[in-house]
Amino acid sequence: MSAAESLGKPLCTLAFCWRLERRDGVTIGLTSHDRDMTIGHVRYRAAPGMMPSAIRSGITAEGADMDIEGALTSDAISEADLMAGRWDGAALEVRLTEWEAPGALWLLLARGAIGAVGRKGGAFTAELIGAAHVLRGAVAPSTSPDCRARLGDRQCRVDMAGRRRAVPVAAVEDGVAHVAGLAAGVYAFGTLRWLTGANGGIVQAVIDNGTDEVMLADPPPFAVEPGTLAVLTEGCDRQLGTCRARFGNAVNFRGEPYLPGTDLLTRYPGA
Repeated sequence: MSAAESLGKPLCTLAFCWRLERRDGVTIGLTSHDRDMTIGHVRYRAAPGMMPSAIRSGITAEGADMDIEGALTSDAISEADLMAGRWDGAALEVRLTEWEAPGALWLLLARGAIGAVGRKGGAFTAELIGAAHVLRGAVAPSTSPDCRARLGDRQCRVDMAGRRRAVPVAAVEDGVAHVAGLAAGVYAFGTLRWLTGANGGIVQAVIDNGTDEVMLADPPPFAVEPGTLAVLTEGCDRQLGTCRARFGNAVNFRGEPYLPGTDLLTRYPGA
């Protein structure tokens, strides 16, 4: 039965279904129905407190962005994980089905990624960013003296093999992770991804590192037990000198370090 025929029936037993896939690979299903449903080998847990806002469909400049509101009733989406950022950027599909025949009607309503997540009392709100969000970006990048690429991406092309290292973290104090046997400054502007413990899967920005400590941009959301494993990934300060001397990659430098600045016409002798 087609979607038009299903929705045209005198009586419909409709339920919303959400499929969420976090950046660390964890995938869950939720439904607005009051009972669990299994569709396509995915169990959609009952979360009747979750409801989407109006969904716009069609070729418009606004795209298919929407908001999702719900109560913190599902064990799969905890308040702590929301506030820790585990669900930021998660891929999300919103579909419509009939709870009397789960999967017979499987109408895609929206697809995108979770943007800003907020909390008010015992409820949360999450913004769904649609594919049209890409069209709002700049057509051409602005010039900059610093490199606009990210270390190891398709524009940078630096081979990241051997530039990641799994390490045990002895302790974390005031945003400083104690890790032994490091080369000073190598992981500055890089990342630390927690592998085990309460912070497992969370990625944090690294400001700088010494021989036995790593300065994080923010303290970990949860307590860190001694011996917790993490992966350190090297970073780059996006300067041409660093790109040339450390990585030998000046040919792929995505910046304009010698382009005169906007103050060129206002300069005077001796300035």
